[in-house]
Amino acid sequence: MTTANSIKPRQLLLDMYQAAVDAVSAAKCLPEYLAKIPAPSGKGRTLVIGAGKGAAAMAKAVEDHWQGEISGLVVTRYAHGADCKRIEVVEASHPVPDEAGRKAAARMLELVQGLTADDLVLCLISGGGSALLALPAEGITLEQKQAINKALLKSGANIFEMNCVRKHLSAIKGGRLALACAPARVVTLMISDIPGDDPGIIASGPTLPDATTCAEALAVLRKYNIDTPEAIRKHLESGAGETPKPGDPRLERNQHYVIATAQDALEAAAATAVAAGLTPYILSDEMEGEARDIGLAHAALARQIARRGQPFSKPCVVISGGETTVTVRGKGRGGRNAEFLLSLANALDGFPDIHAIACDTDGIDGSEDNAGAIYQPDSMRKAAELGLRPRAMLDNNDGYGFFSALGDLVVSGPTRTNVNDFRAIVIL
Repeated sequence: MTTANSIKPRQLLLDMYQAAVDAVSAAKCLPEYLAKIPAPSGKGRTLVIGAGKGAAAMAKAVEDHWQGEISGLVVTRYAHGADCKRIEVVEASHPVPDEAGRKAAARMLELVQGLTADDLVLCLISGGGSALLALPAEGITLEQKQAINKALLKSGANIFEMNCVRKHLSAIKGGRLALACAPARVVTLMISDIPGDDPGIIASGPTLPDATTCAEALAVLRKYNIDTPEAIRKHLESGAGETPKPGDPRLERNQHYVIATAQDALEAAAATAVAAGLTPYILSDEMEGEARDIGLAHAALARQIARRGQPFSKPCVVISGGETTVTVRGKGRGGRNAEFLLSLANALDGFPDIHAIACDTDGIDGSEDNAGAIYQPDSMRKAAELGLRPRAMLDNNDGYGFFSALGDLVVSGPTRTNVNDFRAIVIL
């Protein structure tokens, strides 16, 4: 019989994170969907394109499992490549786009020119594709898009708002890549990093119709007081940046599949907890909001379980996913998972028998070199011994600095997949 004393919470939390990541890998998820896609007949050919943190791993899975000739181009984040032989892999910058991403997007548009109705385009999309597939609309510079992107990342805007803006400043997002492929059939395979798994939002939906408008994009920029160059303002006000809408006949032959989601990752982690003898409770796969606020809410829930046995009995583990945001006010090294965990640490303040992990499933917390971090009941005591000031460090958005000093960063390296945040709290 498993008892609380026999559980090793730190290792269990790490095992749960690894199980979550493994469950949404391209190698595991993609082959069964490829089997559903008819190959081109006659003179048709198969072209592979894509973008995102998982794009190279997805391309490798296509090379390993697709029956027939293929060629193509995908763009992924620096250090997220894969050993592909027939599909070219280009690496570019994320979360702020760069010239390498712009050139790759331009080449991709050139690559799909002249396709016929007999041809098949396999489009491989995963989180991060918005920044990696950066081709500004006519009259807008890459530097202007970079500035808008940086400002949105610091503003606290959620992913739906950010991608609404990105679609309407782009020559390739929001369904425009699919239009460029016409009349070829486009089948899009997606690993979702979007709360709710709306396929049109993943990587700003380059091959899917878009229901949002230029007016909504402009409203987002105004809501967060983003400094907007005149060229961008006129582009949005004139409607020049409008995207193809649902029902567009040019997209009617196309199909899409969401092949991996946050829920898949959470269920795999829950199964790992069961195997260790703990009862898991999945709170939600689509939590949003300020990371520090979500941290406070999780801490309150953990205390209620520990003190009152409500709403769950201990020992147990609570699990959640989604995509939090951080409104940057300080100058520390952050990441939304480190921010969540430092907020939780401050709220728990050494409360006994509560252990937690928060990591990004892509292996990179924000723009740092860690996936996330681990909190333990003695974290605050160790911090005091080191002279750390955790509340001040939270105010400075310095979760990375706090957990680095404790030796509690989780460093996995790029996982080449991405279904966003993974959080688990063990209450013994």
